[in-house]
Amino acid sequence: MNGQYSLSMESVTISQTRTIIPRLYYSNNLLDKIIDVLKNKKSKLKKSNRILLTQYEDQDPTCIHAIDLERTVSFSIEILYYIQKRISAVSRIDEIPKTFPSLVPMIRTISAQLVDILPDTSQHLSELSVHLGSITLDSATITMAQFDFSQSNIESSLMLDEVKLMVDSKINKQYPHFDFF
Repeated sequence: MNGQYSLSMESVTISQTRTIIPRLYYSNNLLDKIIDVLKNKKSKLKKSNRILLTQYEDQDPTCIHAIDLERTVSFSIEILYYIQKRISAVSRIDEIPKTFPSLVPMIRTISAQLVDILPDTSQHLSELSVHLGSITLDSATITMAQFDFSQSNIESSLMLDEVKLMVDSKINKQYPHFDFF
């Protein structure tokens, strides 16, 4: 009886592994599309902000709001590049439960920040987080991995903070006449 159970579990594992690969491929394609939309939006915002800066005084609320939009989109792009690199670096199924748990909260954070700016993109990010979450759970089931969500949340927070500092620095250099604080 024990041999039948082991054979049955092996079949389930192979079947589950086969369902992960297409979802991972789909998630990568979705991530590429989201990044393209955000890069296009960032380009438009930069052009618009250059024009806006010639029409208003430096500390005008309209200018500050427009630059904050550019900052939010830039931040989102940088985080998504990081996520894209982490996903691309995964070569074995046992790496997924170690890598993906910290990515999902980052995606959800970006989605929440973009909900008023780019609602469709926010929706796509929510979809992406669901896909990556289910891939994570399935891979953990297959590999019998365990999660430490508190550690994943710490990793997410640290990366979000690091990228925010980097983007803030770039925006401050790009618009040196503004006092954002």
